[in-house]
Amino acid sequence: MKMNSEAFLNFMAGVKVFDLTQRLSIHTPPWPSYMPLGIQYFKRIAGAYMGQGANGQIITTSNHVGTHMDGEIHFHACGRSIGDVPMNEWIGPGVVVDISAEVSDYSLYTPEMLTRKAEIKKGDILIINTGYHKYSWDQEGSDELRYFVKHPGPGPGFHQWVMDMKIKWIGVDCGSADHPMNTIIRKWHPDLFIEAEKKLLEQFPGRSWDDVFTPAEYYQVMHIKLFPKKIVHAENLAGDIDLLSNQRAWIGCFPLRGIELESSMCRIVAMLPTQ
Repeated sequence: MKMNSEAFLNFMAGVKVFDLTQRLSIHTPPWPSYMPLGIQYFKRIAGAYMGQGANGQIITTSNHVGTHMDGEIHFHACGRSIGDVPMNEWIGPGVVVDISAEVSDYSLYTPEMLTRKAEIKKGDILIINTGYHKYSWDQEGSDELRYFVKHPGPGPGFHQWVMDMKIKWIGVDCGSADHPMNTIIRKWHPDLFIEAEKKLLEQFPGRSWDDVFTPAEYYQVMHIKLFPKKIVHAENLAGDIDLLSNQRAWIGCFPLRGIELESSMCRIVAMLPTQ
């Protein structure tokens, strides 16, 4: 059915918007080892430093604080910067899949686990709700170690499925789209790696972590293997994510249009018609 501009505007006036963005503060922890957010007033309404009349702030930060989109050049030198990606690649149809009841510390998730929960189509934007946003900095159950070091991650072959499905981009409600033990975190927390490998043995008896996840293939696989294919991901989603469990929606990410940016803090929203 063809829709004219007025009909489209009337339809959009009734759309409900869900914010999937984590609240941002100087208390928001960055990904381990990255610079946190700093905010400083350089002038105030009543006057300070450079005079009066308006509040003005200076912000210093890395790009990996709070909800942010990892860009292609974060790991792929020949890729596009955030600002060079056309806007239509940041928006489109997608699905929010809630696997929070099926996963726990160090769990591995699979394509089948997701497709049992919701319809996922080729070319979708895929948002994965692991439930670990409940451990983010501003929640009653805040647990920074659990949020960044123990969260679930993709199992063997997940990255190939993402490529086969031509997923537009991925969003996760935890510290990384990679399993933390397939990142440098494994070396920073060797005692917790022992915990993770013990849990792996329950699923893969007699096999070590490196047997299941060969380092040459799986180290930072969701970054290193997918970014050259223009499949990037957003991390640290939160907000209204639980209100969209296993629903398809129109999803949009709005990063800064910075032509030098390897990644960017962003706002992520999902839209559904009102019932």
